[in-house]
Parts: sequence; C-alpha cells; structure tokens
Amino acid sequence: MQLRLAQPDDAMAVARVHVRSWQVAYRTLLPDDYLSQLRPEDRAKSYDFTNLDPLKPRTIVAAEEGVILGFATTMPSRDADLPDHGELCALYVDPDKWGQGIGAALIAAARAHLLALGHRKALLWVLVGNARAERFYRIDRWVADGCRRTDSGWKGIEVNEVRYQRGL
Repeated sequence: MQLRLAQPDDAMAVARVHVRSWQVAYRTLLPDDYLSQLRPEDRAKSYDFTNLDPLKPRTIVAAEEGVILGFATTMPSRDADLPDHGELCALYVDPDKWGQGIGAALIAAARAHLLALGHRKALLWVLVGNARAERFYRIDRWVADGCRRTDSGWKGIEVNEVRYQRGL
C-alpha cells in the first residue's frame, strides 16, 4: 500500500470511496433516501487536489496497484475556540477494506502532516451514533472534549456531532 498526496486525477476514485463509505457507515444515522441519492460524480466536483496552500485542505490517499482504498483530509482548525489546532476533516476507507489497517495508516499520516505544519494538537468531528468511528478514534487516543454541534449543511439534514481532540 502506498500513501501519497491526492492528485487531480484521483478525484473520481476518492469520491467513490467517500460516497460508498457514507452509504455503508451512515446507513442507520442518515435518511436512506439521502444516502441513496449520493453520487460520486457530484462529490468529485467539490475536491481541489491542485491547491498547495497550507491553509487549505490537503488529502492523503492510500492506494494499492493504482486503486484508491481510502483517504484522509486535513487542514488548520476551523473551530474558533481552537485556532492553534490542526483538523482531521475526513477519514474514509472503502468498506470492503475495513479492518485491514488502512485507516490506521491514513490517520498516522494525517497526524504527521499536521505536525509538519507546526500543529501540536488536533481535532475532529464525529457523527453522534457512529460507534465504529468513535471506537477507532479512541483506540488512536482521541478523546471527546464535550463540545457538540448541530450542522444543517448536508442538504438541509440536521446532524449532531461530537468533537474529539488529541496531542500530535
């Protein structure tokens, strides 16, 4: 398995992993009709893998024989109360590859990238009820800090999230 920065040609493959992961991981957490209408073609349009600005999101992909197995996206914190933190914005692995160490490799690479940018701490947000993700992050020494938010940016669907933090 190779870990590398995402390239523009990776957008559709990353989008396939993204959509498929949501459709499996969030099946009982988000409405079925919402998950069913997700399309990689739509998701791929939102990525910008050309921007090298350290203040913008950066995506690392895990690939094997040219196939994208998962990805992690990081950037400086968007949370006003934690301006010095880095943020893990996304971490998704193709559901057929869950439990094979890909997520662990990606999160280690994401932490290393944030540390290289000068961050000493990081945060992430997890959908409330996503027990698999919460377990994964706790194993990686992330701790829920008690901060919660409700986000309605997902096509009008309100979701509740809990914030986790850890040192890098």
